[in-house]
Formats: sequence, C-alpha cells, structure tokens
Amino acid sequence: MPAYNAAKTLERTYIEIPTDLVDEVVLVDDCSTDETVSLAKKIGIKHIVVHEKNLGYGGNQKSCYDYALKLDADIVVMLHPDYQYSPKLIRSMASLLSEDIYDIVMGSRILGKGALSGGMPFYKFFFNRLLTFLENVIINQKLSEYHSGYRAYTHDVLRKIKYHKNSNNFIFDNQFLVQAHFYKFRIAEITCPTNYSKDASSINLIGSLMYGIGCLITAVSYRLHQLKIRKSPLFLDHFKIS
Repeated sequence: MPAYNAAKTLERTYIEIPTDLVDEVVLVDDCSTDETVSLAKKIGIKHIVVHEKNLGYGGNQKSCYDYALKLDADIVVMLHPDYQYSPKLIRSMASLLSEDIYDIVMGSRILGKGALSGGMPFYKFFFNRLLTFLENVIINQKLSEYHSGYRAYTHDVLRKIKYHKNSNNFIFDNQFLVQAHFYKFRIAEITCPTNYSKDASSINLIGSLMYGIGCLITAVSYRLHQLKIRKSPLFLDHFKIS
C-alpha cells in the first residue's frame, strides 16, 4: 500500500483485505504529515517503510515493489489505502494470476458504468476516455483504461520490468503499463467499483493535464522505440538495430 496522509481511510481499507489469502501487507509511507504510520502500527501492519522525505507516488511504488521482492512474493497487489478501490477484489485478481492465465490484472473503473456514479469527476472521466483512446491507437492495444491505480502483478513482471527507470511522479503507473505491453505480458481487466470520497487521494486539474501530456509522451516514445527510430531509456534492454 503506497500511503500518503491516509490516516482517515487506512483502517477501513485494511480490515477489508482478505487475510486468509494475503500473506503479508506492506505499507510504504511517503513522509506523511498525519498519523498514518502510528495508525498502521496500531492496527497490526507488520511491514512498514517510512520515507524520510517525500519521493512522490512513483517513488513510493518503487519502495513497495522492492520490499515485496525482498519478501519473495509470488503475487503483488497494489492497493491504495484511501479506500477508493475495494480490497474485496483482491481474491479475484490474485486468482487470475495464480492460475497462470494472466501476468497482470487491472481493476478497471470504466468496464462497468460505475465510474461517474462512484463520484469520479466528469473532467477526469472525459480525459480518461480520451487518453485511453489515443494510447490504444498509438500503442496498438485495447484496454478500457490505462489509469487505474488498482493492479496485481506476478513476481516475474516486477523482476523483468526495470521500474527504477520510471518517473517518481504519477506518470509511473502509465510508464509501467506501457513497458508491460512492450514485454508482451498478458494483461486482464476486471470491473472495479470506485469510491471518490473527499478523503480519497487525487491530483488537481493542472496535475491531471501534466499527467495526460506525460501519458502521450510515453506512448509516442514506445512507438518510436518499437520502430527503431528513437531509443527510449524505458525500453533500452530490448533495443537492437538490425
């Protein structure tokens, strides 16, 4: 769980995690200014990493995955502790991976009709659909969305993708997913209800615009690299000029 000022929602999220299935819970606190860390200890989270300075959303995930790999996890689920996504879907997501049907499972807010009814701001919904359409065209894929923060990975994915090359900000998720396409990992999506409450983490309109620009840059970089026109550091391990 990549956490930042999540004290108001952490316990509600944690108690819904299926502990009969999940062996370990890891929380990485990105220099919160609230009681996130003390609450995490109080409710019994054993693995807690605390950043001495704020590294950003992507930097937080890097620490999460590094720690999960140290634990030799077979399946790693990223769950935001702001209760925007339901922890009850962990069982379904992990099942698709444990049966070796897919390598990555995404919780999609778009597959069903619950995004707007769940409180997603209309401008976010609009840009989500627009960006996803453009990325699918550029990358030649077919996902319902690229921007969900609810994801499950096999350990092979985390060991293969050089995620430390990625940004420390919100574009990390998008870069990771495009890298997954490049490595030809099998990606599934399941319908995911969302809860956009006032306590859920979010980026503002300007941040969303910058994120959108970064997504398009990542998609174009992928295409240019694949066509061997311009190398990208995100995919250098597989760049060969014939």
